Amino acid sequence: MYLSKLFIPITKDLPSEAKIKSHQLMLRAGMIKQSSAGIYSWLQLGFKVMKKIEKIVREEQNFIGAQEMLMPTIQSADLWKESGRYEDYGEEMLRIKDRQGREMLYGPTNEELITDIFRSSIKSYKSLPQILYHIQWKFRDEIRPRFGVMRCREFFMKDAYSFDLTDEEAKKSYNKMFYSYLRTFNRLGLKAIPMSADTGPIGGDLSHEFIILAETGESQIYADKKIFEIDFNKYDISKNSLQKMREDFSSVYAVTDEKFNEKEFNKNVQKENQIKTKGIEVGHIFYFSDKYSKPLNCLIDTQDGKKISAKMGSYGIGISRLVGAAIEANYNNNVMKWPKSISPFDVVIIPNISKNNDENLKKAEKVYKELKDQNIDVLLDDVEDNMSNKFKKHDLIGIPYQIIIGSKSEEDKFEFKELNSESELLSLDKIKSQLKIK
Repeated sequence: MYLSKLFIPITKDLPSEAKIKSHQLMLRAGMIKQSSAGIYSWLQLGFKVMKKIEKIVREEQNFIGAQEMLMPTIQSADLWKESGRYEDYGEEMLRIKDRQGREMLYGPTNEELITDIFRSSIKSYKSLPQILYHIQWKFRDEIRPRFGVMRCREFFMKDAYSFDLTDEEAKKSYNKMFYSYLRTFNRLGLKAIPMSADTGPIGGDLSHEFIILAETGESQIYADKKIFEIDFNKYDISKNSLQKMREDFSSVYAVTDEKFNEKEFNKNVQKENQIKTKGIEVGHIFYFSDKYSKPLNCLIDTQDGKKISAKMGSYGIGISRLVGAAIEANYNNNVMKWPKSISPFDVVIIPNISKNNDENLKKAEKVYKELKDQNIDVLLDDVEDNMSNKFKKHDLIGIPYQIIIGSKSEEDKFEFKELNSESELLSLDKIKSQLKIK
């Protein structure tokens, strides 16, 4: 892609309504545009990042055997009345009526709808376990939307639901998702810590939030720094390994403020290992047994001829929120640097060009073609501007690698650098190999 052809409405001014870095940078870099309070249009650059996150989330869900489907954004209120949550959920739920006067709602979550789908389709224990997921837009009418895509009203989310016959089997599904989330956030270039959390309006008695450490986060967290020493890569998908994984993480103190007890914290965590900071929730998993299956009469025929309510869990990842969270976690020295796996482009070529000299542009176009032929996603800055302005612009966009074609370039070598690092002169073959290793 040539920068001159890319729809990227960059602004120099700091948006007055934006209070945190991710919101400021996403607006300035032309990644999003506000449509109304807490509702955004996702422009080319932001949408591309979000779709890369979506792809990784989908791959990791499929890896543990979850099956993808798609549920509608608009739901019937009848199901929510059947579960007892219609009045309890509060004003965050956008309630509407269709032209026949039927009560509908814009789905804030999907426990009721997925339970209805399951109860009408699966009757026998022989079909269990099942994990179903979808990736869809949701709406919650936040009383005070803020922080850009971090706390907005309309958001893009993956939510999954497990169905099992017993509590024991259900917790195996829970452990699978726990493992999947650790793998997912690792691939996104993020260090997310699982923390025991309150179940909130979803319900149940087992829940973990996955938190990225960030001072702009809304969650207050308390943890033992030993949790960073646990290497999830030593576990695998087998049930015994997954149970050991959750036990190992649960043995280290790590809670959000809803679960915090100062006496327990001081008793169980040495002073020098205590972490008291803020974080951003990027994922949340719940096990709630028959909280929804029982009132919705979602029954399974057991091997001995009995009927019991299915045991359920739900598991959410905020895909659109992760775009903002990745910025908050990686912003450094006034430079936004995307994790390599979700960067909008792999590398940007920055030639020093002018009206009177297009020699560097011709070199850049040759490099561009060779990289494209290697399936490297590359952006070519073909805009006439001074190099200082170009570097400021690309520090804002955050593409992790740059190829600079200017006075330091040689016939067969080019300036190559990683953001926030020193540049070096490398041959194009060497550059290609480095980009493919990324």
